[in-house]
Amino acid sequence: MDRLRKHIEQITPVNDDEFEHVKTFFTLKRVKKHQYLVQEGDQATHEYLILSGIFRMFYLDSEGKEHIVQFAGENWWMADYQAYFNQKQATLNIVCMEDAEVLCTTLPGRETLSSDIHKMEHFFRVKLTKGYVAQQRRIISLLSSTPQQRYEEFGKLYPDMMQKIPKKYIAEYLGVSRETLSRLYSR
Repeated sequence: MDRLRKHIEQITPVNDDEFEHVKTFFTLKRVKKHQYLVQEGDQATHEYLILSGIFRMFYLDSEGKEHIVQFAGENWWMADYQAYFNQKQATLNIVCMEDAEVLCTTLPGRETLSSDIHKMEHFFRVKLTKGYVAQQRRIISLLSSTPQQRYEEFGKLYPDMMQKIPKKYIAEYLGVSRETLSRLYSR
């Protein structure tokens, strides 16, 4: 839980009493490689702070093709937010790519915590805003950048992930074939 406190305090300070209260809204979960946190059709009841490991969020189209929406690593937050905030069934899948640990919180817990400690409402808003900005940047990149530019940007933004994620998933994320990624990688 010390890591949770450090993570929160990158945005807002919390005193010992506040943090004791914050901790009651989170549970630790260990996740094995290939295990799903969320599967399409499940109720999306939790939001996750990744303590270790890498996760892949993807959508399966009607033909069973996987479309990667996001990767997430240490200190990232992840959920099928459309389903989580609307308390609906998930349309996305989140799968663990290496053994991991996450902290889980529910929407009612998050709302209560935000109401109890205004600093936490600020914290969650800042985290969501940063995530929203990152998603917009990704969409713009997919719409306007060349595969080479997308590859270089991914490498600059996520150098650790570039080394850990299998190339086939990086290719899917960038919207290119595995062969095209190999050519980009060799340049």
